[in-house]
Amino acid sequence: QVQLQESGPGLVKPSQTLSLTCTVSGGSITTSYYAWSWIRQPPGKGLEWMGVIAYDGSTYYSPSLKSRISIYRDTSKNQFSLQLSSVTPEDTAVYYCASDAEGSWGQGTQVTVSS
Repeated sequence: QVQLQESGPGLVKPSQTLSLTCTVSGGSITTSYYAWSWIRQPPGKGLEWMGVIAYDGSTYYSPSLKSRISIYRDTSKNQFSLQLSSVTPEDTAVYYCASDAEGSWGQGTQVTVSS
């Protein structure tokens, strides 16, 4: 079963770009028909699916974030990454990466947007 680990800054200033990386072990992000998602949970709120990158590099984003989000990958490092631009305090959340095929999630990383 794959294991996932999120990494990145825990504090981002408003208007800046949030960048997180998910490192995958125990399997390849290019495995056919696998897809890899980013999900977040703001404090006191439910889970929000943000977007996904598939095994072939294709991406799909939440309509509510489409203008600000980018998900890309580095197959040489078996990593996929999230960028969210023009952040506001409403983007404060615990961010998770996940394997759609196996239902495996990273432990999550807290990101706070504050000046």
